[in-house]
Amino acid sequence: MKLSYLAKEGGGTLVGEDREITSLCTDSRVAGEGDLFFCFRGTQRDSHDFAAEVGERGGSALVVERETDAGLPYILVEDARRAMAKIAAAFYGHPEKKMKFVGVTGTNGKTTTSKMLYGILCAAQRKAGLIGTLGAVFAGRTIPPALTTPDPISLFSLLSDMAEAGVEIVVMEVSAHALALKKVEPIFYDIAVFTNLTQDHLDFFKDMASYGAAKKLLFSADKCGCAVLNSDDPFTAGLDCKRVCTYGLESPADCFALVEQESIRSLRVLFNLEDELIETELAMTGRHNVYNALAAAVAARKLGVSPRHIAAGLAETTVDGRLEWVASHRGADIFVDFAHTPDGLEKSLAALRPHCKRRLILVFGCGGDRDRDKRPKMGEIAARLADFSVITSDNPRYEDPAAIIAEIEAGFCAVSNSYVCVEEREEGIFYALSLLEEGDVLLVAGKGGETQQEIMGIKYSYNDKAVIRSFLEK
Repeated sequence: MKLSYLAKEGGGTLVGEDREITSLCTDSRVAGEGDLFFCFRGTQRDSHDFAAEVGERGGSALVVERETDAGLPYILVEDARRAMAKIAAAFYGHPEKKMKFVGVTGTNGKTTTSKMLYGILCAAQRKAGLIGTLGAVFAGRTIPPALTTPDPISLFSLLSDMAEAGVEIVVMEVSAHALALKKVEPIFYDIAVFTNLTQDHLDFFKDMASYGAAKKLLFSADKCGCAVLNSDDPFTAGLDCKRVCTYGLESPADCFALVEQESIRSLRVLFNLEDELIETELAMTGRHNVYNALAAAVAARKLGVSPRHIAAGLAETTVDGRLEWVASHRGADIFVDFAHTPDGLEKSLAALRPHCKRRLILVFGCGGDRDRDKRPKMGEIAARLADFSVITSDNPRYEDPAAIIAEIEAGFCAVSNSYVCVEEREEGIFYALSLLEEGDVLLVAGKGGETQQEIMGIKYSYNDKAVIRSFLEK
């Protein structure tokens, strides 16, 4: 593909000779012949500093935000991140123009809502694809997870494969990072779903106003056709969308739900979708999952899916590591969940409490190199809602696990002293399992279906469910 064409598509000016581009690249260490390398100011480094290295390795051209003497032709742009998304879309044949898109954003619930909507579309035999925290799924293929929303080069390559496979509707989680970093710039969402906005990612966004502003980008008139909004979340009032359908359980809304029956592992729910009634059963518990299912049902109805297929799709959907029942031990029920924010942890504990005949026991930690402010808050929530907690590690990354635990303890100790600290996560889970008696409920929170534990830059193979099962087998 000609560099001049990509310059035009990216909104930039070509400086130097036109060349043939055969691949796109953001890592100077692997740049080679035919590569177009993108230079932008990152959160850690400025990749303009590696432009000369790209030339030395045989790279063909650059995308830059300032003039360079690296000896390669370059496309000069104002915003290299925006240009990268546009150029990637063009390079892969504009797959975003060949399919419909549903984007799901919010602090919590993105993965479950997206998976539920995908399940509904599959039940209706619609050719759908799914992209999110758990990876990508389409046409019988499963792609391992990387980021909630992949970087533009990976994203549009994936979308190109989906279009070629005949996918007609793409359901994708859209993170605040993806919106702020313009990863999805060329995509127009036929439907954009908002779940909720609570504290998370303040290590990146610094404050809730900036975090919320990033989420708002998905709902601009030029970005989405119809917004499906949670009327019970105050953030919704600040969204200015051209077409809106609201859902909720408390505030007045276009669509709402009634929980008819609830157990520790299922919910029977009656939905009212703009006066159209749908009854179904969910293979999960918790009020927050009623919101997720309602959002998915509303989006599906807007896509023309029948009530029968909505009910069937929701009934058949399970979500890996999202308040997932794993096993029973000594008459106690064991769950894993991805809850890693104050709001997420509070909702998961609140969901299990009504079904707990004896003690509610919790294993949890907080991630390293992330928002430190939420650590004491999560400690306070655990102390208030669980009967006993094991505070442990959860992806400490480059931080000292003991220091992270101490910050959680600061919030916990202000409320309760019913806890222990076990730095090694596997040992912490084993300890909690050894405490179980009939009528107890154990929640292992923070990682859900994750398959790695990140420590000092190394990602070790690890999975909470596998740890639990290994203990039970012994």
